[in-house]
Amino acid sequence: MLVAGKRKAVLAALALGATALTAGLGSPGVAHAQRVVSETDAVHAGELNVPVNKSQVLRVDRPYAKALIGNPEIADVLPLTDQSIYVLGKKLGTTSLTLYDRSNSLIAVMDVAVGPDVIGLKKQLSELIPGDRVGARMSNDSIVLEGIVSNAVAANRAAQIAETYAPGKVVNLLSIGSAQQVMLEVKFSEVKRSALKQLGAGFFVGSDGGKFSGAIGGGAGVVGSGPPTLGAITDSFGVLTRTFRAFGTNFEATFDALERKGAITTLAEPTLIALSGETASFLAGGEFPIPVAQGNGGGSGVGAGSGAISIEFKPFGVSLAFTPTVLADGVINLLVEPEVSSIDNSASIVVNNLRIPGLQTRRAKTTVELRDGESFAMAGLLRKDFSSTVRQFPLLGNIPIIGTLFRSTSFNRDETELVIIVTPRLVRPVRPDQLAAPTDRVKGPADADILLLGRTDTGVPPVAPISGATPRPAAPGAATTTGAATAPAATAPTGLEKDYGHVL
Repeated sequence: MLVAGKRKAVLAALALGATALTAGLGSPGVAHAQRVVSETDAVHAGELNVPVNKSQVLRVDRPYAKALIGNPEIADVLPLTDQSIYVLGKKLGTTSLTLYDRSNSLIAVMDVAVGPDVIGLKKQLSELIPGDRVGARMSNDSIVLEGIVSNAVAANRAAQIAETYAPGKVVNLLSIGSAQQVMLEVKFSEVKRSALKQLGAGFFVGSDGGKFSGAIGGGAGVVGSGPPTLGAITDSFGVLTRTFRAFGTNFEATFDALERKGAITTLAEPTLIALSGETASFLAGGEFPIPVAQGNGGGSGVGAGSGAISIEFKPFGVSLAFTPTVLADGVINLLVEPEVSSIDNSASIVVNNLRIPGLQTRRAKTTVELRDGESFAMAGLLRKDFSSTVRQFPLLGNIPIIGTLFRSTSFNRDETELVIIVTPRLVRPVRPDQLAAPTDRVKGPADADILLLGRTDTGVPPVAPISGATPRPAAPGAATTTGAATAPAATAPTGLEKDYGHVL
């Protein structure tokens, strides 16, 4: 036991040593926190979390005589007074702190966990992510993030900040609150223009005695020992024939001409809704079958011995897939994959006497960032095809001017332009009573309405009165005007008349 004077000197020296130790750490990150051990606590007084290279002050509600640390390499203790202890975290890990009173009776045993600086992490999270409440706690040598954030971007940002305090030892338990829903309005506009010109000439040549005959033109051929023939001229807009005699020979000439122009406009306006971070897809078109040969395994299906054939279906038409991500400032990060495809018989192939058509596809994939209601367009998806064919009689077709009669010329030009306009919008669900369909106000007519008034539904107005009918007399006491013509008051259409444009 120490006398009172010596005890005060020792306590003053311990306090001075604690102050010197705190100053010797020399790091601006060193902080002090206090933890109170109460007499009402059980022998095990819980856990004391101490950041590495930082300290906490432990206060006891009654005087103690001895403070023992289990592993001095993990934490170090320094008595300040007979009721307070300075605990310094030195190395990641856990140990225990035991307190005894003057009679060597056990006061309490406390677990000391030295880990990453969660106090500084909480301060950083509150400053860098002010809109969300992100909590952090220490678990052995790891950091556990908890709380609810508004979006996935904030959760990723919090995890990145925590990685700077405990690299590779972050347990992310953050939950994302009510996710935003994004509605995507897409407009597909495609214009196809085609032009075809075809000029052809054909001749039948024969002598009077039939010893000489011939045919010049498309589809020329000989069947057996019969006379030469020409293929039938079909799908031509104009055909001119002329029979004449020249050089002692009979000529039967045929001239055909065709010019075709066409334009096709395709328009689709799909609307999709998806949660932030999820993918939504859309297809307006169809599927066509494709035979696929299977292996020569010992199956029991049709043709298993020589390779069975299964059927797969390939989609075509207007398709769209998009993945929206709502960022913290309301900007929508959008991954869009639109596609327009159609069956192209010119690219078909024949396999085992089965004709498989090809596909003409226009596909795009892009990532953009837009705000609610803003639009962007993907244009410049142009395609131009040009082909020309010349069929002629050798030598004679090369003669200037006259050679035109001995050759057939055609060319085909196709132009396609596709424009895709995309508009994302942030949406929220509404109550069912706030939504109305056009058919909600349509009711079936009564029998009298069908027979007498010709109404097929309540959206069709009754038959208008016959013009020139005698007007209904005015009610007694009604005011009348003279000397000026009054025009009938115009009534605005209501109900389905306004929606569908029915004429009164």
